[in-house]
Amino acid sequence: MDRNETLLTAPPAAEPPTATRPDEHPPPAHRSPAWARPALATLLLATGLLYLWGLGASGWANSFYAAAAQAGSVSWKAFLYGSSDAANSITVDKTPASLWLMALSVRVFGLNSWAMLVPQALCGVASVGVLYATVRRWYGPAAGLIAGAVLAVTPVATLMFRFNNPDALLVLLLVAGAYATVRALETAGTRWMVLVGVLVGFGFLTKMLQAFLVVPVFAGVYLVAAPTGLWRRVRQLLLAGLAVVVSAGWWVALVELVPASARPYIGGSQGNSILELTLGYNGLGRITGDEVGSVGGGGARPGGGGGPFSGQTGVLRMFGGEIGGQVSWLLPAALILLVAGLLLTGRAARTDRTRAGLLLWGGWLLVTGLIFSLMSGIFHAYYTVALAPAIGALVGIGVTLLWRERRLAVAPAPAAVAGTSAGDPLPASADGAAAGTRWQRWRPLAATATLAGTLALTVWWAWVLLGRSPDWYPWLRTTVLVVGLVGAVLLLLVTRLPRRLAPVVLGLGAAAALAGPVAYAVQTAATPHTGSIPSAGPSVAGGFGRGGFPGGRPPGGMELPAGGQLPGGFPSGGQFPGGGQFPGGGQNGGGQFPGGGQNGGGQNGGQMPGFPGGGRNGATGGQGRPAGGGMGGLLDAREPSAALRELLEHDSADYTWVAATVGSNNASGYQLATGEPVMAIGGFNGSDPSPTLAQFQRYVADGKIHYFVGAGGFRANGGSSASQEIAAWVAETFTAQTVDGVTVYDLSAGTEAS
Repeated sequence: MDRNETLLTAPPAAEPPTATRPDEHPPPAHRSPAWARPALATLLLATGLLYLWGLGASGWANSFYAAAAQAGSVSWKAFLYGSSDAANSITVDKTPASLWLMALSVRVFGLNSWAMLVPQALCGVASVGVLYATVRRWYGPAAGLIAGAVLAVTPVATLMFRFNNPDALLVLLLVAGAYATVRALETAGTRWMVLVGVLVGFGFLTKMLQAFLVVPVFAGVYLVAAPTGLWRRVRQLLLAGLAVVVSAGWWVALVELVPASARPYIGGSQGNSILELTLGYNGLGRITGDEVGSVGGGGARPGGGGGPFSGQTGVLRMFGGEIGGQVSWLLPAALILLVAGLLLTGRAARTDRTRAGLLLWGGWLLVTGLIFSLMSGIFHAYYTVALAPAIGALVGIGVTLLWRERRLAVAPAPAAVAGTSAGDPLPASADGAAAGTRWQRWRPLAATATLAGTLALTVWWAWVLLGRSPDWYPWLRTTVLVVGLVGAVLLLLVTRLPRRLAPVVLGLGAAAALAGPVAYAVQTAATPHTGSIPSAGPSVAGGFGRGGFPGGRPPGGMELPAGGQLPGGFPSGGQFPGGGQFPGGGQNGGGQFPGGGQNGGGQNGGQMPGFPGGGRNGATGGQGRPAGGGMGGLLDAREPSAALRELLEHDSADYTWVAATVGSNNASGYQLATGEPVMAIGGFNGSDPSPTLAQFQRYVADGKIHYFVGAGGFRANGGSSASQEIAAWVAETFTAQTVDGVTVYDLSAGTEAS
């Protein structure tokens, strides 16, 4: 064999015999070729550069989580519960593990963008490394490198490993869980299965039930392929389940057992219960759309929509305008290679590793992908980062398997004729030997044709995706298609070309297949992203709100039109689909908001909440859109002016909360600017019953809150109206003052007023 061709033909680790003892270890893995370690180092270095390059440009990124990390950096109680503020009024609407990483970093390095986001980037680099190690263990270093590279440059992965949502840590924990599953499958090791349970449990503490989507896959593959008896496999799975319960349940038990008066309110719930949040708003509600207190929930809309932030439901959802460019570049290839690999291993032994790995990653992709495609509740495109490791693994495994198959000799090996080779579906009879001979002759051609066809389909799909942004480097679209099709033709002819050209053909095909996602990934890394609904890559037709809001911004710097209505988003009158209303006055058509019909100072005249002062963004003066993009007040923070910040900071030590305002993102902007606790009335959507009007009046009477800052909020799909009642009471009871276009009420005279 030509030395240049060993890149894809290096064999995987030798398979050990069936384990007979729990602690039996497999034979040493196949020695990696000399190029493997330098190639891995290059991959990890390039990934780190992509994820860390210009990281500080995104500022606080998602200010909702940034404020909670700031709170956790100054209060251990806020750290433990994941509170939105250091005075512990309410938590974020997720479990807090990802906040722990950021809060510890902020404690060490101070409150700044880099301290907040570098832990996320390092989670990304670690995820690529662990995925490489997992795939390499059974399929060789070339497969591991391909898998890691695909994960690294998937646009949504580049986005989320540079952002402070919980998804970065979740992906790392689940990939590590897959690695532990692979190790357990080698020796039927109980300790490895317990580790799988621990990692999944901490995944729950990161993003709740989404971590459990892989549980039936991990358990099913182990039950099928572990090299030990059935009942031992069952007992080991029960121990792994117990590990999940213990590693996740301690925090749930703590929250449920501590009296409500001694801990913050559980944000996102209507009953101050973490179990309600887990099973409702963040659980089955995401499947059915019945998410009480959410904006845009309420079940699927006519025509298959899952709400204004969800896109169309259906099996093709991952390929649609909003999501396709985020993750689907190599999704068709992964599905084709999964089927091809399973056909090649169709009659393999139960414990065959090649098939077990395909089932592991294929199950991850299919189960998670189908749930994402069919769920009717709130769904955001960035959730699909959870699919990227499985896509990368299947592409790496499938390419290397088919490349090896094309090199099979025309004459079958004796073991193959006898039907004893793991992964070889040949029959063992005399007639089967003849059939096996014919199949053995066709296998190289079938493998080569599958590789070529997969490449052709991949570059065609890239051509389609790039066509959704026709003004963004239009030459790239044609180049990818032409080069990819040439590469596909050369793959068909590769057996007739000189062997020294094989690496050139492979490189050409890889460059064409990855050019689109690499370009999107680089564009994503070069673009600041803020707000609650970030998106990778350039603006596309059919994106968020049917108008495309990549990075939480209107496309091309588009200004919102007079009246503040989102194009293609909300119907006339300002009413949300499903009957949602704007709080504070409750007048959908009349545009009234908390604080006596004013949103931050100016008359809105029907504009969206979060655009105070007649369209001005708080104190920033940005016409028609909030600073950093997004729908200010609901999906992004507003940065206060120097005068407003100085007002809030004055005598801050005399108050528990320097201010209160409706909605967590409204509060986060003021909190991050001052470093002082700001009460987020009603949580993220302003629809949680925290605090009630009576509780708020008691806080004011006790002198715990200095100011109330007028702000917009949303209420849809039911939920509490406490934030509306509080805003109305404040407007009726206290005198308003305007600071740089923002309405502020001084509550320091609150004892008499209450």
